[in-house]
Amino acid sequence: MGLSSLFSLFSSDLAVDLGTATTLVYTRARGIVVFEPSIVAVNRITNKVEAVGQAAKEMLGKTPGNIVAIRPMKDGVIADFEVTEKMLEYFIRKAHGRSFFVRPRIIISVPSEITPVEKRAVKDSALRAGASEVYLVEQAMAAAIGAGLPITEPSGNMIVDIGGGTTDVAVISLAGIVYSKSVRVAGNEMDEAIISYIKRKYNLLIGERTAEAIKIELGNAYPDGNQRTMEVKGRDLVEGIPKTLTITDEEVREALAETVNVIVDTVRTALERTPPELSADIIDKGIVLAGGGSLLRGLDQRLREETGIPVSHCDEPVSAVVRGTGMMLTDMSLLKKIALE
Repeated sequence: MGLSSLFSLFSSDLAVDLGTATTLVYTRARGIVVFEPSIVAVNRITNKVEAVGQAAKEMLGKTPGNIVAIRPMKDGVIADFEVTEKMLEYFIRKAHGRSFFVRPRIIISVPSEITPVEKRAVKDSALRAGASEVYLVEQAMAAAIGAGLPITEPSGNMIVDIGGGTTDVAVISLAGIVYSKSVRVAGNEMDEAIISYIKRKYNLLIGERTAEAIKIELGNAYPDGNQRTMEVKGRDLVEGIPKTLTITDEEVREALAETVNVIVDTVRTALERTPPELSADIIDKGIVLAGGGSLLRGLDQRLREETGIPVSHCDEPVSAVVRGTGMMLTDMSLLKKIALE
């Protein structure tokens, strides 16, 4: 057995950020190799998987009756066991360029308040999808490592990771989590808030993908003085016909107010529960934001207003968790320290 084949055995290890909205897979050799929506299109009649990831997302809300687009993850945990397994299998195979005999070790990040039953489900899914060993790490810890925070030092670091299904807030010192809180309110909840607001106010029904587009285009947590508008197409619930509306960023801010408040309160509670010595560090270093949901316009400003502490985004917030998880592939001693039982 040559050196290169020996190396390829170990380089098959993967880090996975199994997200409610997006799944990312990282390999040591090539970095991020999968960055796709956590969606699977299944044929109801034959029970076959028709598409996974981006291709399946494009089918959302547009499938014929016999094909359903399923999001197997809900609120950061597995809602549909079989479909999650098929999705993982697909992503693992994609990460390895279709080599079947590889049984990688996999590190998966999970929300911090996940139950033992939910942990078991994640592990089982990964093992069935072809992993030889599975380690679980907390999302907030992974995000902090991916964000480049000095987590092994004896000083307080505060990370707020806002994904699709969960918002994880953690205070980390000496490679351990001093305080953590996970709430099942994040990006997806924002989309749902926009759907119900437009339905309530205009009797217009819009789809998930439209809601997400509105959030990205107009979504904001803090007024910045610029008036922005957007045309929205949907179905009029009174007349039952397609209709176009123009909505403003102000309306979207109103729609998102409740969701944003939950996130702000979670951060404030975390600050209240942090030991004073570490609070002093956080005041100096500030709060670091990660995760796709943290990209909501003005959220950093809103948190700054509410806490009086500097708030900054890490580089590439969307991939912070998977990059942090990936760093543990090469640092087994750190992984042993922080892996969940």
